[in-house]
Amino acid sequence: MTLIDGKNISKKVKEEVKNETSNLKEKGIVPTLAVVLVGEDKASQTYVRSKEKACELCGIKSLAFKLSQNTTQDELLKLIKKLNLDKEVDGILVQLPLPKHINTNDILKEIDPDKDVDGFHAINVGKLVSGLDGFVPCTPLGVMRLFKEYDIDLNGKNAVVIGRSNIVGKPMANLLLNANATVTITHSKTKNLEHFTKNADIIVAAIGKPKFLKANMVKDSAIIIDVGINRLDDGSLVGDVDFEEVKEKCSFITPVPGGVGPMTIAMLLNNTLISAKKRKSKKN
Repeated sequence: MTLIDGKNISKKVKEEVKNETSNLKEKGIVPTLAVVLVGEDKASQTYVRSKEKACELCGIKSLAFKLSQNTTQDELLKLIKKLNLDKEVDGILVQLPLPKHINTNDILKEIDPDKDVDGFHAINVGKLVSGLDGFVPCTPLGVMRLFKEYDIDLNGKNAVVIGRSNIVGKPMANLLLNANATVTITHSKTKNLEHFTKNADIIVAAIGKPKFLKANMVKDSAIIIDVGINRLDDGSLVGDVDFEEVKEKCSFITPVPGGVGPMTIAMLLNNTLISAKKRKSKKN
């Protein structure tokens, strides 16, 4: 069994971003990410701080817009329109979840698709489905980078994605499909889930249920990607996969923490860099 070290690979990605950012700065382009946080959600505040710190380490300029819980949808839309027009801003990220009085879809579709470094805009989703060049959600993009780093060939493999969220499940399935895997998406309404997982060469678990995937659901030598991150009552972090059970059966597996998690911010930085490079090419 090979442990897929996302922490190490994320450092490699960040180092690449740092070097390319330095080169861009010499040419007068400063990659810039605008992060918008609405409200007092503790987890969101932690994520935003992590993104700001990662930007700083890689030389990317970070603009933080921390708005009150009472911010109206119109006020938020006005800010996004302003950031869309700001030629110095390469990426716009609106931290989710938003307060309940704000319609998330209305906000996401207002972001300029060329600055949508989270890859959530319908235009970028459409490009992904069509196999065209566009921004891809950071977590599944990070998983694809892990496959590449470990020379895991996806061609013709049977891949099962457990979960159908817009953030992970659906884009993950499309990325695997674009890489010539045979893809099955399963979810909470799937009957006889084990039938699908037992025949899978690759399983990507992204459902938010602690230790959901057990050894009896996995075939020998399967490749297991655990996107889940769940905090137990004792404070420990576990994934959607029962790691201790499953690790004995698989050929590759991501741990939690230290697997997929670190790749998300690394790919966000990479997406911001790509946007800045496009700005440079337009300038030329």
